[in-house]
Amino acid sequence: MKPSKKIKIIVTHNGKFHADDVFAVATVSLVFGKKFRLIRTRDENIISKGDIVIDVGGVYNNKRNRFDHHQMLGAGKRKNGIPYSSLGLVWKKFGREVCGDKKISDYLDKRFIQQIDAVDNGFDIAKLKFDVPSYNISDVIDAWVPAWDEKVDTDKAFQKAVDIAKKILQREIIKAKSKFKAEKFVKAAYYKSRDKRIIVLDKYYPSQELAVNFMPKTKFIIYPQNGVWSVRATRRNLLDFKIKNPFPRSWSGKRDGELIKISGIKDAIFCHRNLFLAVAKSREGAIRLAKIALNKK
Repeated sequence: MKPSKKIKIIVTHNGKFHADDVFAVATVSLVFGKKFRLIRTRDENIISKGDIVIDVGGVYNNKRNRFDHHQMLGAGKRKNGIPYSSLGLVWKKFGREVCGDKKISDYLDKRFIQQIDAVDNGFDIAKLKFDVPSYNISDVIDAWVPAWDEKVDTDKAFQKAVDIAKKILQREIIKAKSKFKAEKFVKAAYYKSRDKRIIVLDKYYPSQELAVNFMPKTKFIIYPQNGVWSVRATRRNLLDFKIKNPFPRSWSGKRDGELIKISGIKDAIFCHRNLFLAVAKSREGAIRLAKIALNKK
């Protein structure tokens, strides 16, 4: 999008920053370009004069561009229960304008905006299976917060984090637009296929989400990539990596001659040890791999 609106002063708090205020300022930056002055402060006199106030001030008022969530009762929750942080509030007003499309804005809100909101409000949305802490986009931004023993200007560090957040937003918007553009090609292949369990594409398109939400019968998606044909098993849902129909266990980690011998497919190349991906040299070979996997005992 081309920044065109004029604004005078954007205010957020000074001191330590987090992903919500960083991404909120990055979002506003994409709307207004360089046509504003950013002030990081907790001075109430300056805050009251700000044209847009983010994560400070104790007020949420969408029409007045006040986007704080630290009030006693917060600033509202989504239907799924995740409360808004300053980012979610800013995104609710400006996300569609930044993305140029409500569908893209809603998708990115679910993809990572809500995660940042949850973390900033002290909510866990991921259940850990191992004794290893999660590392998410909020942690990425936290890496730019100066360490206690660093002599770094916090305002400059904040601006660096905002620049990174802007690039992430821009890339996520590009990828999201590409994803939705691909849907029509995947759906066309799905409608064309006689056996909905195996879908053959003319090239690689993002398709796992469609396989879960739109093509529940589809077990394998086949596509050409880097001179070979990949056969990817589809997932049961988007919250874990469990797949609908794994390849035969005997294929696990097998390559070339060994896989050819055990599968009977003369141009078989590889099967992932976790049984969600197999590769053949030809389209026909890939389809045969998928059919064997469907009929395995």
